[in-house]
Amino acid sequence: MPGDLIDNKVLISNEAEASQTYNKGYHGKPLPGGGLELTLVEAILLVESSRLEVLKNGRSIDFGRLMRYACTLENEFEIRYLVYRDLRQRGYVVKPDCHPWDFHVLPRGGVPNKNPAQYWVCAFSERSEFVADELRERIGAVSRMKKPLLVGIVDEESDLTYYRVQLKTPKGRVHPKPVVDAADGIFLGDRVVVMGPAEAEMLHDSEFFGKLVGNRLQLSLIETAFLMEQGRLQLKNARSGRTMTLQAFERKANKIQPDFHLRFSVYTDLKQRGMVVKTGFKYGTHFRVYDANPQNHHAKYLVHAVPPKFKSTWPEISRAVRLSHGVKKDILFGSPKDKENKAGVSDYLLLRRVRP
Repeated sequence: MPGDLIDNKVLISNEAEASQTYNKGYHGKPLPGGGLELTLVEAILLVESSRLEVLKNGRSIDFGRLMRYACTLENEFEIRYLVYRDLRQRGYVVKPDCHPWDFHVLPRGGVPNKNPAQYWVCAFSERSEFVADELRERIGAVSRMKKPLLVGIVDEESDLTYYRVQLKTPKGRVHPKPVVDAADGIFLGDRVVVMGPAEAEMLHDSEFFGKLVGNRLQLSLIETAFLMEQGRLQLKNARSGRTMTLQAFERKANKIQPDFHLRFSVYTDLKQRGMVVKTGFKYGTHFRVYDANPQNHHAKYLVHAVPPKFKSTWPEISRAVRLSHGVKKDILFGSPKDKENKAGVSDYLLLRRVRP
């Protein structure tokens, strides 16, 4: 059927053909008095499937020319088109939308203006920048409508990967116990050891701090700072034998681990939420996190501490998500509220790979 290209729309004026196109897939927007208005992304898919011929001043425009024209009007049009095409081929009714998302997707068999959207979708190239604040803005807009946000990533071979993106507030069931006596620890350089067997067992059994090595307890730098801040640990320097203040220890820790304060802020927030937090080194991230006794439960999350205004690349994010899924955990990205890393974490960004 013919359609006329007018600026960035294609109009089907024949009422019968317009009705047939709309009723078979709900493409476009019906016009008062008959006819159908198609966006370029909708029109190009119909041209590709040989259901539409686009005309400009009576001359036919083939798929290639129409695609080139659309790309001159809209940045990354081809990325949005590939996501739209893929979702349509999966059997969804997909309606183009505007910022902060690209499409809303009805459930299979859904009818516009009758069935609510199942997803809101944003399209990105694998070469696009991952901007955490931008995703938070989009999640906020979608959450007001109580719908999930999907991100469709187009790789350089035009294959699609989808992620469900949401804000998460983790909650655990392991909370601090009253402080009786502070334990004594020795700072050995890049870790701390509690030598007293009773004190070591007490700290480990209370909230599963550190790791018992024989009858001694080895603590990480972050665990040490947390316990000192709570008044549950007194620390001495192994070389000088002098007692260390929390401030002195933090200065040392920051030299050893330059992102110490960033990690410590996220660690403290997770502990305050009742989580058990252990190193995530073996999984290539900062923390593995349990919501209950780690001796009886598997870690629920992998958590990476990132700075405010965090930006990255989609391949890096893809690697983190793939690894977390491989070990049956969710990956969370947590960042402090301020640049000083002292204001806690309001929520965590969760990405989960899905197949719509």
